[in-house]
Amino acid sequence: MPTSETPTAGDDFDSVELQVDGVAMVRLLGPQDRLLKTIEKQYPLVEVLVRGNQISLSGDAGQVHAARDLVDELVQMVRTGRELEPVEVSSSARILDAKAGSPAELLSQAILTNRGRSIRPKTLGQKEYVDAIDANTIVFGIGPAGTGKTYLAMAKAVQALQRKEVERIILSRPAIEAGERLGFLPGTLTDKIDPYLRPLYDALNEMMDPELVPKLLAAGTVEVAPLAYMRGRTLNNSFIVLDEAQNTTPEQMKMFLTRLGFGSKMVITGDVTQVDLPAGASGLQLVTHVLEDIDDIHFSRLTSADVVRHSLVGQIVDAYTKYDAELQLERFERSEHRSGNARDARYRRFGR
Repeated sequence: MPTSETPTAGDDFDSVELQVDGVAMVRLLGPQDRLLKTIEKQYPLVEVLVRGNQISLSGDAGQVHAARDLVDELVQMVRTGRELEPVEVSSSARILDAKAGSPAELLSQAILTNRGRSIRPKTLGQKEYVDAIDANTIVFGIGPAGTGKTYLAMAKAVQALQRKEVERIILSRPAIEAGERLGFLPGTLTDKIDPYLRPLYDALNEMMDPELVPKLLAAGTVEVAPLAYMRGRTLNNSFIVLDEAQNTTPEQMKMFLTRLGFGSKMVITGDVTQVDLPAGASGLQLVTHVLEDIDDIHFSRLTSADVVRHSLVGQIVDAYTKYDAELQLERFERSEHRSGNARDARYRRFGR
């Protein structure tokens, strides 16, 4: 056990005292005690007190035991030098509640380390997503904004290149406004499409040496291109990432998937609730039904629980999801009401 404890128990009440060394305690509390506050939010029936190197947990017996297990796991993490974020505290609690294993083991394997910063999954959903990329040739990462679906896919691509598992990385996005609006932008075609691809360049510069990225781009080892540039190609020995796939048409999605060559891996990411297509079905929405039962193709569905931005982002996602569900139900009820009125009119007209 990473902490020493002194328990005293009652029927429904329990209290535990945990001793944590000084450096680990500072990291465990976090700036402005924000990690401690996150622990308290996870277990509202537990009172948490900190005195020096001692943490006291008291309250509902079940929640006290759960909070103790969580603190033990977090101490294991911070003792490796990790700086934890509130989302990792919440994720660790959910992993323990689900009895899915040890958070310290599940969330401690870094995909990449660059300039002292490690990129690793921070939630159970993200860990399963990363594992699916390792295990399958084609993976769809579907989920709301902030779940790390594109960032983690790019990290896996860079990792595969560094390990020489692939010869090149190809990153693509649909430029959904490739008509007249782009025409009004200044510059060449490359200048016009750059705003759509800029997020991919920014992520690359975070994951690799910024001085190395231009050389890899010039050599074709890393390619960032609009989806339209994929037509007619066969992509061998490549790690291919398609971002914002909800803005592909069914025809574009089919075209992209059939570019897959030997020794390659594909990750397609998108959010089916943020379709910006002017009209028609989204290729990402359709493909979940068409390819659902094919081996070596995996659909990872991330949720608001996997959001790793500000905690409000997850609440915003949930609020919009609830609103959209209510709106769809209202539309369905109106449609049913209109259909019922039409049937009644026909019955009256034909005397049936």
